[in-house]
Amino acid sequence: MTTGSGQRVASGRAVDSGAGRRERALAGGARTAVLEGVAGWVPGEPVPNDLLPAGWGVDDAWVRRRTGIGSRHRAGPGVATGDLAYVAASRLLADSPAAGPVDAVVLATATPDHLCPGTAPALASRLGLGTVPALDIAAVCSGFVYGLALSHGLVASGLYARILLVGADVYSTWLDPEDRSAGVVFGDGAGAALVAAGRTGDPGELLAFDLGSDGTGHDLITVPGGGARARADGKPPALSDAYFRMQGRTVYQHAVERMTGSCRVLLERVGWDPAQVDHFVPHQANARILHAVADRVGIAPQRCVTHLERVGNTGAASIPLALADAAGRGVLRRGDRVLLTAFGGGLTWGSAALRWPGTPQTNSTISTEGTQHVAVR
Repeated sequence: MTTGSGQRVASGRAVDSGAGRRERALAGGARTAVLEGVAGWVPGEPVPNDLLPAGWGVDDAWVRRRTGIGSRHRAGPGVATGDLAYVAASRLLADSPAAGPVDAVVLATATPDHLCPGTAPALASRLGLGTVPALDIAAVCSGFVYGLALSHGLVASGLYARILLVGADVYSTWLDPEDRSAGVVFGDGAGAALVAAGRTGDPGELLAFDLGSDGTGHDLITVPGGGARARADGKPPALSDAYFRMQGRTVYQHAVERMTGSCRVLLERVGWDPAQVDHFVPHQANARILHAVADRVGIAPQRCVTHLERVGNTGAASIPLALADAAGRGVLRRGDRVLLTAFGGGLTWGSAALRWPGTPQTNSTISTEGTQHVAVR
């Protein structure tokens, strides 16, 4: 396994004890949902810390020390969330020609192309998927985990057989150019996954979820203007209300507490000891948050999958991007126990446990834009 800084570390391996026996006992051939594949896409050339605006008064060492981020990607003029989602999704579908038709599309994003309508229907049409149902979900940085849970329910119930789940955000369009605290952290990107019908015990099985929210903290992560609440006030909108705002210190405390608690609940639910988690993939918000949660849950640092050093916080795209990157580097292996967790505005949080589906493809490609996508199936 390789950390974000390129350092080689030992990859943890699961011990087949009580957790493995419990999983086999539950394997009775019942219909469930499995992760079939994942791919990632980030736009343009990387923007390293040294190229951040001089007016922010930051340097590479300052940013790395506080966030663990070395660079991020920015979408160019005229490029929106739907564009990034389309590239990630189309590449995944192209890499999975034998997977079968897509029955529904779920797009997790906090930066939709429009307030109305949702972005998912246009994405489905652009992908040539016809009149399949398509919807956006707005759980901010928890969106991909929420989307996995939603897709699992739709598939396990028998309503659909294969769902395209995309997490995509273009935060650069919402950032205040004077706000260095958010500017150094957020990047743009998209990650896509296929969730399909399977049987208990199949590779890629989505085993369990834990989701939560606390609306009393809705103002901690927000874009104040543009919605019905601001329009209902009847006041001229302030320019600053169009920008993303986050109360960083308070959010940090909530993020660590909520993700830690959610992981503990989920580990108990699936019968895994923290030492049995092969790979811990948290929302890539901030290196200090990632390490604090892992430490509290009891997961060794070398089992943490990180990608934010190169792409920053990409919102709903961060977990699928981290998974795609790890798969492309050969870190994830068939049957590995994987724990996902995320925290976002709302406030929302969630965790998911799954078995990794298979062997990663070895033909990761670099596009003409200098961006990377990898896929696994």
